[in-house]
Parts: sequence; structure tokens; C-alpha cells
Amino acid sequence: MTSKRNAIGSRPLANRQAEAWVRQSNRAALAKGTVYSARLTLDVTPALRGRIKVAAFNQGCTVAEMLRELLENRFQEHG
Repeated sequence: MTSKRNAIGSRPLANRQAEAWVRQSNRAALAKGTVYSARLTLDVTPALRGRIKVAAFNQGCTVAEMLRELLENRFQEHG
């Protein structure tokens, strides 16, 4: 049995705009993770889950964003 090795080409030249975009996205994801670091799990029926997903889609947001807003409005900090 002969083994054939394919040579790997050199790394392509860097695209500075693409690299800046990736770094920006990473910073935003890290910042978001520090704000929303706790997880909450709850059981809902498949029908309710579907209604929640449709409502979020109709509002142009994610389910997580919509539920965070609902919970923030319901459980406001009293200072």
C-alpha cells in the first residue's frame, strides 16, 4: 500500500477588513456573554414553544431576546 501525501499550500494573504470584522464579532460575543451568563431552563409544551418562536419571528428578534425583555419588564429592579 503506497501512501500519497498532498502538499499543503501556503497560507493565503490576510484580508485586514475580514480579520477586523471577526475580532469585532468576538468582542461583541464576549461582552454579551458577560451580561447574560446565567442559564434558565423551563419545560413548555411543544405548542407553546411554537407560539413563542412565531411571536419572536414576527417581532424580528430571537426567542432569547424576546424572553429577556419580557422577564426584565416583569421583574424590574427596585432601587
